[in-house]
Amino acid sequence: MFRIFRKKNKQTGELQDVQLRPVEQAGVDPLEKRLEDSRRVIGQRLMAVFSGHSDINEDLLEELETILLTADVGVNASLEIMANLRAAITNRSIKDPQSLLPAVQAELYELIMPSEQLLAVDTSHKPFVILMVGINGAGKTTTIGKLAQRFQEEDLSVMLAAGDTFRAAAVEQLKSWGDRNDVPVIAQGTGADSAAVIFDALQSAIARNVDVLIADTAGRLHTQTNLMDELKKIRRVINRVDPGAPHEVMLVVDAGTGTNALNQARNFNEAVGVTGITITKLDGTARGGMLFAIASELGIPIRFIGVGESANDLRPFDAGTFINAILPLD
Repeated sequence: MFRIFRKKNKQTGELQDVQLRPVEQAGVDPLEKRLEDSRRVIGQRLMAVFSGHSDINEDLLEELETILLTADVGVNASLEIMANLRAAITNRSIKDPQSLLPAVQAELYELIMPSEQLLAVDTSHKPFVILMVGINGAGKTTTIGKLAQRFQEEDLSVMLAAGDTFRAAAVEQLKSWGDRNDVPVIAQGTGADSAAVIFDALQSAIARNVDVLIADTAGRLHTQTNLMDELKKIRRVINRVDPGAPHEVMLVVDAGTGTNALNQARNFNEAVGVTGITITKLDGTARGGMLFAIASELGIPIRFIGVGESANDLRPFDAGTFINAILPLD
């Protein structure tokens, strides 16, 4: 089904109706169903505020700003949106409260659209190395399993490296995903040197002409210096084998952590240069606004969003569909 949302004309600043392309898969819940909590916190609250005012005044604008801030949209993003809305009100592009909802939708879209950058595996690199980072509990190992299945469906050969040697459960979980998808997993015992495990995996992937190597890493608290030092070491070791690797450093964050995910992204980015983000567990939280905070402050591509347990629920991020799911106009 096609849906309509609004975006700004970059030349005139006027709002234009845009028809969303149908990206949902047959037999898969539409995104708005999976993001009901975020839609309630952002969309329904905004609609209630706008319907309760007959004209635009400072009280209405303050309520709007409060909703954006409490929905984890982030301070910088909220201030930018409010500044643009105030300018549009001043020049009479927005004349009444009913015009504010599509204007907010358009502002959110313009803010997050640059983050819609799909992960493209460059098959000229063999293997294409993806280094997965993130704190414990974010869903990193599960995301690896889902990615492996996705790549296999694209006819790419995959190998996994069990680099989270800090937790025995992580190694076993990765082996389970490997068995399920018939994907080889390179692993050593608990407490083994993580960089050595990933080094061995990379050498093996090269020898077997594997298309994609996905390397798991430990996820102790991002504030712990030893974890960041370990990740830097892993990156150096990979780079010695293949000067262009890793080709993707993917940070996995739990949407339920809200704006704390932004702090995680800052720290991991400073340590290892994050090139893409996967945001998990969006279906179980009302804090979907945190995507805007990440997009506004860091500009790191959002590769995937997780909205359920199955492999199909790891969905490539589509800005228009996401905006329409949390803030529909109808």
